[in-house]
Amino acid sequence: MRHTFFCIDGHTAGNPVRLITGGHPQLRGESLSEMRQHFMQDFDWIRLGMMFEPRGHDMMSGGFIYPPAHPDADFGVIFIETSGCLPMCGHGSIGIITFGLEHGLITPKTPGKLVMEAPAGLIHVEYEMKGQKVLWVKLRNVTSYLAKENIIVDVAGLGTLKVDVAYGGNYYAIVEPQGNYEGLDQLSAAQILDLSPKIRAAVREQYQPVHPLNPSINGVSHVLWADKPSSTDAHGRNAVFYGDKAIDRSPCGTGTSARMAHLAAKGRLNAGDTFVHESYIKSRFIGKVEEVTTLGDLPAITPSIQGTAYTTGFNQIWIDDDEPFPQGFQVI
Repeated sequence: MRHTFFCIDGHTAGNPVRLITGGHPQLRGESLSEMRQHFMQDFDWIRLGMMFEPRGHDMMSGGFIYPPAHPDADFGVIFIETSGCLPMCGHGSIGIITFGLEHGLITPKTPGKLVMEAPAGLIHVEYEMKGQKVLWVKLRNVTSYLAKENIIVDVAGLGTLKVDVAYGGNYYAIVEPQGNYEGLDQLSAAQILDLSPKIRAAVREQYQPVHPLNPSINGVSHVLWADKPSSTDAHGRNAVFYGDKAIDRSPCGTGTSARMAHLAAKGRLNAGDTFVHESYIKSRFIGKVEEVTTLGDLPAITPSIQGTAYTTGFNQIWIDDDEPFPQGFQVI
């Protein structure tokens, strides 16, 4: 049997986004969170086939636009990438919103404003258009917080590290410069790909975070290597590792949110502060601590992330059940 998917391909700050505009599975659920659970249970073969080789690659990510379940939302999104079916994806949201607006797939009730329902919650959106081009998208992201401090891990090839875990839509193991890690210029991309899975596995052995209000969101999925900025008009730089061997080319939206929550919890960011974040390739997001709040009974922030996405083309992709690799593959 042949399954056909129509796509808009592009990128946000250098990291790929594939918006699948046709071929949606019918999902059950009274919220996007419940629909995500159904997708993971019955339709993960679509994610595998569309994200991994030979139709995708290690950094591939994207999603589907769905009618919202929440009455306040304009649209909903199910996110997929090589690391899984995520609760939230910042660079993916910026790309999906940009492509959806530019190609008539999203119609705002109020021009310049949208409400997106993600599995992680409602995301309030602002954007600016010039003609048919979306110049930028700003996401008021989910409530973010520092989940755990001072996890000590021993990493073969690097030594002992102190790691914190923070949430910004996904859970991040955050490694700041310290004795055995001087900064990103010390590490090649190959070293980041080698060391990050070891750090993630070591953190998982000691700590399994669970979202205070939504237990379906749990576990450390990403590793964020923090560093000082390379430019004087930025505030930080990172390399985010996800999946089995991917480095985010963008500064990572949920990673930037987690990093801001991390810095705010340590008294290094305050309400109203802007945080310009550089990626491994030095592309940028503009972050901001919109407010200090709580998540359940935990101190937290409401972060925002602003960035720009670009369409690179249209794509029609087939997954044939009888071809050799209908669910993709990885070469590790």
